Amino acid sequence: MSPAKREEFFRRLAAAIPDPKSELEHATPFELLVAVVLSAQATDKGVNLATRVLFPVANTPAAIAALGVVGLEKYIRTIGLYRGKARNVVELSRLLLERHGGQVPRDREALEALPGVGRKTANVVLNVAFGESTIAVDTHVFRVSNRTGLAPGKDPLEVEAKLMKVVPKAYLRHAHHYLILHGRYTCVAKKPLCGTCPVYAQCGFPDRKRFAAAARGDV
Repeated sequence: MSPAKREEFFRRLAAAIPDPKSELEHATPFELLVAVVLSAQATDKGVNLATRVLFPVANTPAAIAALGVVGLEKYIRTIGLYRGKARNVVELSRLLLERHGGQVPRDREALEALPGVGRKTANVVLNVAFGESTIAVDTHVFRVSNRTGLAPGKDPLEVEAKLMKVVPKAYLRHAHHYLILHGRYTCVAKKPLCGTCPVYAQCGFPDRKRFAAAARGDV
């Protein structure tokens, strides 16, 4: 994808998604951190259903640590892999109290030292909670980057590195959410909605004409 196409690609995404933000419900950096850890291999909708009950009861490191693993499990048992996630969330809460005065650190290394927090989760927290221009490559971002030709790569780290180089600076702050939301609702995995795609003209997906024709009923 040429620089001119990339500029237009993001201009159109920004117009189509005027309020790019996380769909995980949260009010504080700690709530966000917990929600992102819980969202691994789970839907944002499922996480939100659980945290709407959990956060009114416990939404600080001290409160989560006091709940303990068994206590936390009761609130998140509807989420996949909930037992392991409960252990991670309780332990990261304890470490936040022990090492960071109960505050979520604005530091990648410190974040990734917490249980259940990898590069993707750290990128989400740095971007959403602290406004940094990071890009978390989840399955949606990976698919869109490869399918469209925006930033093809064999693994999430390669895609992230390419995106950081090629995304126009004006759109870098929100690029993470433009791509996630576009992948979640338009450039979906099995049957992308090419017929209504705002970046159809800029996209390098070889089969886009076929999917657009199918959407129109031409095939």
